[in-house]
Amino acid sequence: MDAWIEKFIASLRFERDASPHTIRNYQSDLEQFRDFLLEQEKRAGRSPSDARSAVAKIDLKSIDNLRIREFLGHLYERRNQKSSIARKTAVIRSFFRFLERSGAIRKNPALLVSAPKIPKRLPEVMTEETVGNFLNDLELQAEKAEEEMQWSLRRNVAMFELLYASGLRVSELVGLDFEDINFTERMLRVRGKGKKERLVPYGTKAESALRAYLELRVRRFGKAELKRGQGPVFVNVRGGRLTTRSVARLLDRSIRHFDGNLKLSPHGLRHAFASHLLYEGADLRAIQEMLGHSSLSTTQKYTHTSIKQLLEVYDKAHPKA
Repeated sequence: MDAWIEKFIASLRFERDASPHTIRNYQSDLEQFRDFLLEQEKRAGRSPSDARSAVAKIDLKSIDNLRIREFLGHLYERRNQKSSIARKTAVIRSFFRFLERSGAIRKNPALLVSAPKIPKRLPEVMTEETVGNFLNDLELQAEKAEEEMQWSLRRNVAMFELLYASGLRVSELVGLDFEDINFTERMLRVRGKGKKERLVPYGTKAESALRAYLELRVRRFGKAELKRGQGPVFVNVRGGRLTTRSVARLLDRSIRHFDGNLKLSPHGLRHAFASHLLYEGADLRAIQEMLGHSSLSTTQKYTHTSIKQLLEVYDKAHPKA
């Protein structure tokens, strides 16, 4: 079974260009499912004592929908969240779909297994005023900082301004190279999910933040990469490309410094980008294009957030509300 899991993970990495985070989750979920099957075999007295032989002996064709449901029941007993169980169900479905396409099994048993229904929750979106105040506060910190700290603060301002200005995923932000920026047109070439490329504009505020950061970056690391138009735009203290986790940590630290009661993730700035555009009357199709959503239904969740905001404004402002 392990060999097929490795083949499946390889297909995610090289054919579907899945993110490292997605690959880690898929591998972890499938290994958990495998361990559950091994435990079943052991209880039934069918498992060899050698662990490697036991894994190899798992007959993929013998795994039916009942065994998958037993695994989900096991997760419920361990009080896993419904969202976690739904994700693991989707991973198992995807794995067995891969096995069916590869000829390892004749039918996909996971198709007969339903995932738990998860109640839809509207994402909490920061107001335009709060986002603006946060970014302005970070800008002031950069202006007042000592020279040694200035470049990293300018980098943070540029990153968060771009996330909000262009609605980028954090993986798309850290994947930006110099050649992806058209400074004349203020456009970014973004590589999204499934290697799909799209062009996204950014505004004057983000432009100023980006130029201020790059000026200090050249002083610190030199201008060789800029001349060649290559290399990562956002780097760590050693000049290496930043990771998605690093950006999340930097944003969390910055927002707590601004207001200890607020929570904001890089994806929260993407939510704010879409919701604020929609609230100001932007076309949903245009927002879909900028976000890089393949389906309009994914983008439509922002309409619910916008309606919620409108109702809150109505309740506060209308004399007869």
